[in-house]
Amino acid sequence: MSARSAKPSSTPSSQGPTRGRAPLLVGLAATLVAGSLAVAGLDGQPTATAAPPQPASSAASAASRAGQWQQTPVPVTKGDLTAIAALSDKQAWAVGYRLKSATELDAIALRWDGTSWSQESTLPENSFPQALTVRSADDIWEVGSATAHWDGKKWTTRTLDRDPAGRVVPEAVTTTTDGQAWTVGRAMGRSIKDSVPAVQSWDGKGWHRQTLPDVGKGELNGVTALAPDDIWAVGAAYAADETSPQTALLLHWDGTSWKRVDGGDPPTGHAWLGGITAFAADDIWAVGGSTTGSAERPYAVHWNGVKWSAAKTPDVPDGRLRAVGRTGTGELWAVGGKGAAPVALRWDAQRGRWERAADPGVVVRGFATVPKGEELWVAGIARQGDLRPVITRTKS
Repeated sequence: MSARSAKPSSTPSSQGPTRGRAPLLVGLAATLVAGSLAVAGLDGQPTATAAPPQPASSAASAASRAGQWQQTPVPVTKGDLTAIAALSDKQAWAVGYRLKSATELDAIALRWDGTSWSQESTLPENSFPQALTVRSADDIWEVGSATAHWDGKKWTTRTLDRDPAGRVVPEAVTTTTDGQAWTVGRAMGRSIKDSVPAVQSWDGKGWHRQTLPDVGKGELNGVTALAPDDIWAVGAAYAADETSPQTALLLHWDGTSWKRVDGGDPPTGHAWLGGITAFAADDIWAVGGSTTGSAERPYAVHWNGVKWSAAKTPDVPDGRLRAVGRTGTGELWAVGGKGAAPVALRWDAQRGRWERAADPGVVVRGFATVPKGEELWVAGIARQGDLRPVITRTKS
């Protein structure tokens, strides 16, 4: 349930939902050496004024009734929280990093116990966690510049398999009912322009590179699993040349091989997918963005077991979507945005379209729903100030 961000253009280096956060975080630390850093610098957008933090007390229930988001205090004053996942309303985890100085940082994992967030552990050195999946309290995977597994007591780094296309940059991770883990991203040569989609699976002993259909240059940014033999991955296939558009990429694993699946009628201009979630074999949602010229808008597609089709979304400036999920009460939500302009959409089943809802008020990095619960979680950084980590919570 990780988050993504990007702005497509005619060059793969800025197309699709590419995050590239590991080098970005290093750059942030370096920038702090030279001087101050505004959150607006992440996407080059004007800094918005965020509402002041509210105490995590009875105000949370009032915010919930009003359909608003409520900040929950976190034990990190400066840094970044990049991903979040939940097992229940009393068990949730978030990963990111704490900036210790202008040149030092610690990768950390936080845990929610139903009342407050506390630091549970420190990740291996040189970790820049970007995505997180939690199968149980002693079976957690994070991927980023390093890939590591938590067994309930310690983190152990697990090296990814080598890819002949270049350095593997994982962007999302999931696990299946048999305990196998899958991570998707890109294998990058000299630059992002040379990237190709990449998938690796963990078999209990090591990571193994998967053979994918030839889709040209591109990347994968989201993955979800219904079963060990029913896995979906989404991302973007880069434009072949200056005159052709970037297109949404959907791949499916049937237990034997990965195949590309037609995404239905594509939107005009560039399109990409950044997040996906599956509820049943005939009920899967993927979200991202599309653009014509410089105008961006949310993009969402649904799988009914037979085909993918686009769903109606509102016109939201910089409304790219990064993640999608459903609460235990059946509410379907998607979140995203660009920099200091977050966006949240809610699915109106009666009207058959996505409607704009109150946004979480933070630069969105990670998103999670709670199994069998009403809660929604968003992790990220404040829209104002120097890298102030924030986790917000609400109920549908």
